[in-house]
Amino acid sequence: MTETTHQLAAEAIRTASNLVITAGAGMGVDSGLPDFRGNQGFWNAYPMYQRLGLSFIQAANPEHFERDPEFGWGFYGHRTNLYRQTVPHSGFQLLQDWIDRFELQYFVVTSNVDGQFQKAGYDESRILEVHGSIHHLQCTVPCSRSIWPNDEDYLIDHESMRAASTPECPRCHQVARPNILMFGDYSWLPQRSAAQQDNFDQFLSEAGEAPLVVIEMGAGSAVPTIRHLSERLGRRKQTKVLRINPREPQIGAPHLSFAAGAVATLTTIDAALQKLK
Repeated sequence: MTETTHQLAAEAIRTASNLVITAGAGMGVDSGLPDFRGNQGFWNAYPMYQRLGLSFIQAANPEHFERDPEFGWGFYGHRTNLYRQTVPHSGFQLLQDWIDRFELQYFVVTSNVDGQFQKAGYDESRILEVHGSIHHLQCTVPCSRSIWPNDEDYLIDHESMRAASTPECPRCHQVARPNILMFGDYSWLPQRSAAQQDNFDQFLSEAGEAPLVVIEMGAGSAVPTIRHLSERLGRRKQTKVLRINPREPQIGAPHLSFAAGAVATLTTIDAALQKLK
């Protein structure tokens, strides 16, 4: 990546009024989180599922909570524990520093369910989690539209990937599940994400045609929700998209692509910003 490209990114950030941060699974890689890229990537992170012959799509399926809830919570309980232990990488703070330095109005849109932006100190009211959050629960049935915080403790047997116990719905006492949109999911309660979407729509309305920078990180084409959003935003007037992705960075002009990870790219752009007067 040429120094000129990083300079162009720095200029776009310095002259912007608004910032939209869009993030996919690759955003967490620098924090040590797996991105589950393909079955092999999933099995590298969870070799026990390779032994069981299960893909990510099969493991991340709501039917487990109905048929075998201890097995369903083996996967999601393990991920809950992992995300609670994870420390957000330095890129989260760099973005916050730019928001403060350039007085940017911002919003985060992520397909991740890990809650890392909240953990890094971003305003809850400025985050859209399009697939929900592992840190919130709902009834498996569901018996109501209630969504509540995931404050449960999870003890997981890593050989069998089964949880010692499962959370329950406080209303009907059936098994609870994460408030996450899974594969083949017909019972996900979307109203928490819908309220976040309303906040994002309001943000875009207030932004109008003022200069906007979209910084997209780790969003692949396998589940292209985030990439499509970035490209849609990129069609707005006075908008520039910075696509950061070590494997699939391609995006058409006038937008900019960076074939590297989030921390490496943000750090280099920050160095370019430091040189600007």
